[in-house]
Amino acid sequence: MLILVYILLGIFIAFMGMQYLVVLRSKRNKGKRVEPMGGKIGRVIATGGRAMVYFYSPSCRACKYQTPVIDRLISDGHKVHKVDISRDMATARKFGVMATPTTVVLQGDEIVEFLVGAKTEDKLRKLLN
Repeated sequence: MLILVYILLGIFIAFMGMQYLVVLRSKRNKGKRVEPMGGKIGRVIATGGRAMVYFYSPSCRACKYQTPVIDRLISDGHKVHKVDISRDMATARKFGVMATPTTVVLQGDEIVEFLVGAKTEDKLRKLLN
């Protein structure tokens, strides 16, 4: 019985360590420049200004809660672009996305915020203003 507790504790610590590593690695993306690219996101980067890119996956449970928030921001006229990583992994790689949901805030071609995980609508609105 005690061995089972140690095994479960070890799995829990490993899982939490991997989560922490993803967050730490994502913070290193802040301040980096995004390489030129085509498509809608490339045009947004070229025009400058503040914009948000939301990376999600249809199978991601947290994304199911975050996506309606993103859709409200889009319907309110904010410059927010959704990227389904199951269809466009190349763009996710260019941004350094390692988990979903990930929200990247751009000022021109510079990453000013790189957020992993679901965030509140208020926080996202503040980042866009």
